Amino acid sequence: MDSNLFPEGHERCSLGRFLAWIVFLGLFLGFGGYAAFVILSQGLVVTGLDNYFGFGLWITFDLAVIALGAGAFFSGFLKYILKIDQLKHIINLAVIVGFICYSGAMLVLTLDIGQPIRAWFGYWHPNVHSMLTEVIFCITLYCLVLVIEFVPIILEQKQLNKIPFIHHLAHNLHVNMALFAGIGAFLSTFHQGSLGGMYGVLFGRPYAFREGFFIWPWTFFLFVLSAVGSGPAFTMLVATFMEVLTGKKLVEYKVKTLMAKIAGSMLCLYMFFKIIDTWYWATSYLPSVGLTFDQMFYQTIYGKWLMWSELGLCGVLPAIMMITPAIRNRPALLYTAAILDCIGITINRYVFTVQTIAFPALPFDKWVTYTPNWAEWAPAGLIVAYGFVVLSLSYRYLPVFPQEKALNAK
Repeated sequence: MDSNLFPEGHERCSLGRFLAWIVFLGLFLGFGGYAAFVILSQGLVVTGLDNYFGFGLWITFDLAVIALGAGAFFSGFLKYILKIDQLKHIINLAVIVGFICYSGAMLVLTLDIGQPIRAWFGYWHPNVHSMLTEVIFCITLYCLVLVIEFVPIILEQKQLNKIPFIHHLAHNLHVNMALFAGIGAFLSTFHQGSLGGMYGVLFGRPYAFREGFFIWPWTFFLFVLSAVGSGPAFTMLVATFMEVLTGKKLVEYKVKTLMAKIAGSMLCLYMFFKIIDTWYWATSYLPSVGLTFDQMFYQTIYGKWLMWSELGLCGVLPAIMMITPAIRNRPALLYTAAILDCIGITINRYVFTVQTIAFPALPFDKWVTYTPNWAEWAPAGLIVAYGFVVLSLSYRYLPVFPQEKALNAK
């Protein structure tokens, strides 16, 4: 019976193996759900957050997955607006990954805001002077756009698509997808930028503060570039990981190299401006406020190795690797470059979130370290498991990969 629900002409593992996999993921979902219950019932006091570190693991996690989920809006823009037709083979996966990242980020934010019962305040009583207000509205609206983009993929499920009304609805949604792709690109660009802009206007936090262009600090543009420089690489890695799990070819390798080329090109652009920004920050801004470059770092936990890893090992190196055809055409090197790219963006979000706060901004302050506890790790694990569940169900029952049948033909 279950096999009747599979995409046309595709084979899937037995129902028993699939259920065993879901049960395994359910362990993480259950533990994360328990942690969420404890947090919602007892408050943020059970976490490693305090009055000093209002931002921690969850915000780092949110910013990282939102950046890595940028493959959805950027791939949609390239596919539907710039008409790069080859991306049609991976655009469905990009939409699903984007949906997982954004919905997961919103789920974990319900825990992070401390009083979920007041979550609606940001919409009804917006602070029009805060960049986070724009972020709240854009993330919410873009999540709705991703739902709209996900719906036609669901409606193309084999049994559902036999119903005439649903078949025509899915077709009409596909026909108008360029409109939603354009809206999504606009919304995502501004909220990605405002997430970075939020840090750039913190004039009391010299690690993050940046001067800017009109009303936008440089971090506004850097966050956008870093997202489009890592999102396509992450989508490509997800496709590769799914191939490893399923033992099947799902996406043609030249499509992966195209995604890597796109990510590498944008990463090169990002690193060019990021290095200039870092140099100016270290040699001009910090001395202007009586600080030195060395004062921005502390021991190993907030050491310079993080910055050099972000800029060099996980920035310049993968950018060069992904734009070099001879390297890009070798799978092991391509995947290594993509992994380094994603790690670099995660480091960037970590230092801007945690190291910015840890720096002793006042004369009587001292460096403070932050360590997330189980109550923060468990919900993060819940979101990862949630993502695996959505991907697993989508792959099993929906036509996610148009090339799968041809690539695995016997």
